[in-house]
Amino acid sequence: MAENEPAITINGVKYAINDLSDAAKAQVTNLQFVERQLEEAKNQTAVLQAARQFYISQLAKEIPVDR
Repeated sequence: MAENEPAITINGVKYAINDLSDAAKAQVTNLQFVERQLEEAKNQTAVLQAARQFYISQLAKEIPVDR
């Protein structure tokens, strides 16, 4: 396997993607899609958590202190 050749590591074993069957390549594509979606979900979660904290702080400013 060439050093710059695309590869995937499964269970500690590195495989050259070009050497995989078409069915295996399709699963690699599916896995890459899922990995991108998970990363996007993590980013979206971080944005939503930041917005939530902002809204909580804004709400706290609107609540009377002398209850």
